[in-house]
Amino acid sequence: MGDSVRIVIDTIGGDNGAAVCVKGAVKGLKNSRNVKIILTGNEDELEKLLSEEEYDRSRLEVVNATEEISLHEAPVEAVRKKKDSSLVVGMNLLKEGKAEALISAGSSGAILAGGQFIVGRAKGVKRAPLAPLIPTTKEPSLLIDCGANVDAKPEVLVQFARMGSIYMESVMGVKNPRVAIVNIGMEEEKGNALVKETYPLLKACKDINFTGSIEARQIPYGEADVILTEAFVGNVIIKLYEGLAKMMLGELKEAIMSSAKGKIGGLLIKDSLKGMKTKFSASNKGGAPLLGLKGLVVKIHGNSKEEEVISAIEQCRTFVENDVSGKIVRGFEESTNGD
Repeated sequence: MGDSVRIVIDTIGGDNGAAVCVKGAVKGLKNSRNVKIILTGNEDELEKLLSEEEYDRSRLEVVNATEEISLHEAPVEAVRKKKDSSLVVGMNLLKEGKAEALISAGSSGAILAGGQFIVGRAKGVKRAPLAPLIPTTKEPSLLIDCGANVDAKPEVLVQFARMGSIYMESVMGVKNPRVAIVNIGMEEEKGNALVKETYPLLKACKDINFTGSIEARQIPYGEADVILTEAFVGNVIIKLYEGLAKMMLGELKEAIMSSAKGKIGGLLIKDSLKGMKTKFSASNKGGAPLLGLKGLVVKIHGNSKEEEVISAIEQCRTFVENDVSGKIVRGFEESTNGD
């Protein structure tokens, strides 16, 4: 792809302020020559922060936005009323074809609403799921959906499986990714009504590698590349995942620091512990893409630091250069024609 990938970064709404976005953007430009950045937010503040950085000015633009959507506002109403918020301004740049991707650490609800109502779903897509990568003992797995579509219908989950497969193959380089549906047992007859209705539909899909059910305890061991579920269960999984990882790393640190022997042992395994921490960190995995839209929207953690911004920029570049959105649309058209 000859043209640069244009990426909007919403600089208002994250816990760590605009400075994190600016530093991440500048480093992201240095890491990838095929990227242009558009920062939306308070122009005066952004220009002041940028004056302290060295970067290629032809590849970074600032677009002023005067409003902020807070976590406590009703998402749909805020998106409709706050036309000059940094998020809505960025979403409109995406809609108007002035950018290919957007990154935001702001309100999840507002990002979901803006993605659906401003950017819009791609042709044939019934719902747009949030799909983060989660660590396993092997390679990361894609959890889809983790918060966008509670009580999704069986045909929607089938679309999620197709989108997840395309993403893992095109962005993560996983050949013939294994798709499994979250269940309370491995037997086909087990599960709630949604799982029981969805299972035979997935078995009938010729364009995905469906491997059956997966229990929650199997997820951390990388037993599937695409972990399929509706948003309620997916959100519980990812939050338990995050909380458990933080708790275990904290307990391990406390155990090491509790005695002289522990401290000596800790020094001996320091490099190994760093590797373990990196594996569980979200900073090197990018954000959660909202799949199935006409443009790419990526949600990063509210407390993201510059490392997460840098990873998300690379994630967006790979996504756009591999035409994942186009592949999703074409895949749906082919599956419809084949039915």
